[in-house]
Amino acid sequence: MEKKSKQPLSWFWKWFLNNQVVSALLIVLLILLIINLFTKVSYLFTPVWQFLAVVGLPIILAGILYYLMNPVVDFLEKKGVKRLYSIIGLFVLVIGLIAWGIVVIIPKIQEQTLSFVDNFPGYVKVVEETTNNLLSDPMFSQVQEQLATSGEKLMASITEVIQNLSKTTFQNLGNFFGAVASVVVALITMPFILFYLLKDGKKLGPYVVGFLPTKMRKPTMKVLSEVNDQVSSYIRGQLTVAFAVAVMFMIGFSIIGLDYAITLGIVAGALNLIPYLGSFLAMVPAVFLGIVGGPVLLLKILIVFVIEQTIEGRVISPLVLGSQLSIHPVTILLVLLTSGKIYGLAGVILGIPAYAAIKVVISNIFTWYQSVSKLYEEPKPAIENKET
Repeated sequence: MEKKSKQPLSWFWKWFLNNQVVSALLIVLLILLIINLFTKVSYLFTPVWQFLAVVGLPIILAGILYYLMNPVVDFLEKKGVKRLYSIIGLFVLVIGLIAWGIVVIIPKIQEQTLSFVDNFPGYVKVVEETTNNLLSDPMFSQVQEQLATSGEKLMASITEVIQNLSKTTFQNLGNFFGAVASVVVALITMPFILFYLLKDGKKLGPYVVGFLPTKMRKPTMKVLSEVNDQVSSYIRGQLTVAFAVAVMFMIGFSIIGLDYAITLGIVAGALNLIPYLGSFLAMVPAVFLGIVGGPVLLLKILIVFVIEQTIEGRVISPLVLGSQLSIHPVTILLVLLTSGKIYGLAGVILGIPAYAAIKVVISNIFTWYQSVSKLYEEPKPAIENKET
């Protein structure tokens, strides 16, 4: 029997249904429609967001400590120490360091902070006198009026901000105690989460991937592994660099005789978690004290800053961080500005690792789409027939 002739494909099939570009656009459209639908029924997910808000902080803290402690646990396990024993030993060491900090470091920070607060009005008066003496110089005669007006506006703005803060302090007192309660709960639950992450963290990835179809398990595990490498390298590197910066500033400020050296060094290390901007922000209080102390002290502070930046930029950061993230500095600044605007301080600190993780996921999805769509294949050169 003769086979029936196939009907010719319609123009709709050729131009739309069988067109890979149009199919991709339709998929994007469907995704956007799904997102729009979720925004319309977002109230259904309110319990989920509340649950994540409760468990988010202890999980994040446990994850950061996990990335710091897991290499040590793995190293000891390779040397023959049972994983449980090494975890318990690290917990004892960390508890000992925390106790030492409470006994030695925190009282010193408290003493220096209270001293700075008590002396702050006098410091402001000295800075004002220095600024007025500088502006009275004939060099600034043409811009004295503008600078004076700007200074008055600045002081008025600062006064207004302080007044607004004082008015809203009691209004936000309930929120403050709620935040403190959340932090306390996070600090209590975080060690338990950290313990089980260190003990069974390697089983988490295969367990989650086990719920996916068989064909998706291997590529998904590859993506999770790459995300884990990116985030762990960044967190370990940033915290190591921040610790080194804090130590360098404490030593440098102590050598030049600057007051509040320990507190300023710790603040500098904490602010250094903000890429590119942290060290400069940390210099603001130090420069302020340098202006109070006179030109010689200010020059010494600037020399300490230059030495610290040179050691950090030329030795510590390349050695610890390297270029594992492969993110352009301009991109980092844009991510910091965007995440900071949307999520505040948490966005500034966690924006870069989140961007690195999203970048890995999108890169792998795009690579898969390249191989499936065939739209990015280079055309093969035609083989010319050679005359014999």
